[in-house]
Amino acid sequence: MLKNYTLKQCSELLQSKHISASELAQEYLHSIEQNNAAINGYITLNHEQTMAEAKAADELIAQGSSNLLTGVPIAYKDIFCQQGWRSACSSKMLDSFVAPYTATVVQNLRNAGMVTLGRTNMDEFAMGSTTESSFYGVTLNPWQNQHVPGGSSGGSAAVVAARLAPVALGSDTGGSIRQPASHCGITGLKPTYGVVSRYGMVAYASSFDQAGPMAQTAEDCALLLNVMASFDERDSTSIERQSEDYTRDLNQPLNGLRVGIPKEFFGEGLTDDVHAAINNVIDLLKKQGAVITEVSLPHTELSIPAYYVLASAEASTNLSRYDGVRYGHRAEDFNNLDEMYSNTRAEGFGNEVKRRIMIGSYVLSHGYYDAYYLKAQKLRRLVANDFQNALNQCDVILSPVAPTSAPVLGSHDQDPVQMYLSDIYTVSLNLAGLPGMSIPAGFDSKGLPIGVQLIGNYFAESRLLGIAHQIQQHSDWHTKTPFAL
Repeated sequence: MLKNYTLKQCSELLQSKHISASELAQEYLHSIEQNNAAINGYITLNHEQTMAEAKAADELIAQGSSNLLTGVPIAYKDIFCQQGWRSACSSKMLDSFVAPYTATVVQNLRNAGMVTLGRTNMDEFAMGSTTESSFYGVTLNPWQNQHVPGGSSGGSAAVVAARLAPVALGSDTGGSIRQPASHCGITGLKPTYGVVSRYGMVAYASSFDQAGPMAQTAEDCALLLNVMASFDERDSTSIERQSEDYTRDLNQPLNGLRVGIPKEFFGEGLTDDVHAAINNVIDLLKKQGAVITEVSLPHTELSIPAYYVLASAEASTNLSRYDGVRYGHRAEDFNNLDEMYSNTRAEGFGNEVKRRIMIGSYVLSHGYYDAYYLKAQKLRRLVANDFQNALNQCDVILSPVAPTSAPVLGSHDQDPVQMYLSDIYTVSLNLAGLPGMSIPAGFDSKGLPIGVQLIGNYFAESRLLGIAHQIQQHSDWHTKTPFAL
């Protein structure tokens, strides 16, 4: 079926003119119309706009002015502003907000001629690991719909897994690309902090947030990152560096590659199924000549409290702008300005967002700033140092993405701390600003996908993508589709 094609395969069909961008977009829109209700992956569609973009792509191809991405459909997480589209961040607070401008990373992909299919569901303001906190309802895992797809980029992961888009854009604050990619059986990359502009991406925790590609294959992620990565003067955290070709290491052999296995990542809580998936990838790497070595990340257990103190503190500051004055939701019932503020925020934010705002306000308050916030910043440096020490002993670190496969819907409703603990293997990368990616590595005893995580040093995206590509050249986990398809 055409909808099972990767980005590269779609590109080849378009460039050879075996299909037009309009025909390709129409086929995806038809599939979305038939299947999206089963997973609730898309929350905003605009057929007229999609077809207008596809027509423009066809004109570029006809003129010989196209590139590899021209005419290829893509889905965007609802966290990215996109002019003329509702950009709600899956929150009631922004339900009526239509973006007056476009995020830099989206504009880069639009300039390349990619066609917007729609906007995907997510945890409200990217706060969550299950895509259950969305104002627009829960997204279901395409493999088994009684399970979550992960989060916060669960909608993006679900539509790629369900083949309702060849590729999608996600964002990663503490694992929000890698974890849903693992739970949905696709490939997802979090680049080094600052490689992809954050301008136009609704802020959750500004020193952690990073946009990244989600696709079926590592090769597709590399092709997307070639266009996504750029310096942006409008983003003060954007890194100015020479552009590079992220596909350059795809065919590099793995003989002699030093792979570090962090001993702290294989303790209590890791299921046998996930451990077995890691061992399968280790065996595959050994057959290709890689050398496996044990490394240590001694502050792993402290990464969760450090992350949630810092991320919540930044969230409480970033979300203070939603006050009902300038844009977004405003309460109708109030008697004075203070009531307007409080009623608007009480109505506009969901429970998880309120929880993190309260935590963040607490740790930043007088008397607790030194005890919590400053101490967490010191821990952040220790975590980053741990990674540098480990990466001095190896070329890449291999680890689990999550302790388990996708949880059952509602399993964290009464104990949100358990949801936070599920990020134990991912948040440390965001604390350090390192690149990491999830690739499919098998299935558990219930048939749910399991991913493994590759972690590299700063700006090592091309090497990570090359390693992932070689693993995928010698395995077929990434080619599997949900049983329902």
